[in-house]
Amino acid sequence: MASVLLAGSIALAGCATTGDSASGSSSTSSSSTVGSSASTITDAATVSTTDATTTAETIADTAAAAQAFLATLSDEQREAVLYDYDDETKTTSWSNFPVTFVERAGLNLADLTEEQQTAALAVLESLLSDEAYETVVGIMGGDEYLHENSSSTEESLGQYYIAFFGDPTDSSAFEVQFGGHHLGINATLDGSADSGTGAITFAPTHLGVQPAVYTTADGTEVQPFDGIYTDAFAFFDSLTAEQQATLTSGDVSMCAPGDTCDFSTGSGLTGADLTDEQKELLLDLIANWSEMADAQTAATTRAEIAATLDETVIAWSGETTYDMTTGDGINFSISGPNVYVAFQAQQGSAGADVDGVTTSGWGHVHTIYRDPANDYAGSVTQQAATGGMGGGSGAPSRGAPDGSSGDSSSGDGGTGPA
Repeated sequence: MASVLLAGSIALAGCATTGDSASGSSSTSSSSTVGSSASTITDAATVSTTDATTTAETIADTAAAAQAFLATLSDEQREAVLYDYDDETKTTSWSNFPVTFVERAGLNLADLTEEQQTAALAVLESLLSDEAYETVVGIMGGDEYLHENSSSTEESLGQYYIAFFGDPTDSSAFEVQFGGHHLGINATLDGSADSGTGAITFAPTHLGVQPAVYTTADGTEVQPFDGIYTDAFAFFDSLTAEQQATLTSGDVSMCAPGDTCDFSTGSGLTGADLTDEQKELLLDLIANWSEMADAQTAATTRAEIAATLDETVIAWSGETTYDMTTGDGINFSISGPNVYVAFQAQQGSAGADVDGVTTSGWGHVHTIYRDPANDYAGSVTQQAATGGMGGGSGAPSRGAPDGSSGDSSSGDGGTGPA
């Protein structure tokens, strides 16, 4: 199912039908329906591969897929997609905004040939676990759904960029950056770390969703964040009434994607207040962001976060039952020495309305995952968002797609689809 959705998402966003090289800038292509590319991408995305189970295997597989992708590119395209490992561009070239609002690094998949698109997507398949890949596919499919069905006039919906910082290899560090509207993956892989065992971190990463539930052309219902919601409420429901009261009286914080952050902890429930079972449920929730690769990498990351979980503060606001037919959704933050996760329901559709479909509240969510101690594996320092358009809430108004000025209090920054 995930692979089929991915095919539609990318194909309908438009693609180059010739071998013309893409420019190095983040200019966007007009969206168009490309009839011939869908089956090609579907075939490529549904090829069965053996999932890596170790960090070293994931690094080797991802590096090999990246090199295979690079081999399909022209010299000009290779220059556009490759950056130095310590280039600070990677700190501001990801965002919740569409690609016309915040400049992305690398190549727009909409500008690639079918062969190049297929090879680019193979990098994601090699990097991500099946569950994480399906979540990402669902996010991308939702964006294409908005492009095809919503009132938004934003033509870049459904467009995504890929870039590499450092030479993709299994013997040194490099980063895969992949993203667009409501998606910003920053995966740093280092085959030389930990005495050759290797290390992978997804900090920082932005996952967003709009709408939360949609139906594909073939009638399949997709809920990209169902796993996150399920884990969030499993944790919430495990708490006593007293613990829930402490949790909901806390201060929920939100760091903007692609921007600086002070990782505020504020007040709330702490990890030290939890039973061992509750701690595992909290770690299961965090895993939706921190454990997006193989089992060994997931276990390593979980152990690092668990080591300082007692010092981690959790806060929650909004609904207390998982029922998307009522209320305005949920907000929570998890802030500690080795983890920062924020989940925020956006109280506005940012002009992307669809009859009968919820595109705000439950249906429009921004999330962020960061590691205060190891963002970008320590390779760079996060820079302030560029052009006044980074992140989400608080960004200056640019005019919503419906011609209104937008509302920065909604968390969308009043800038159209966010």
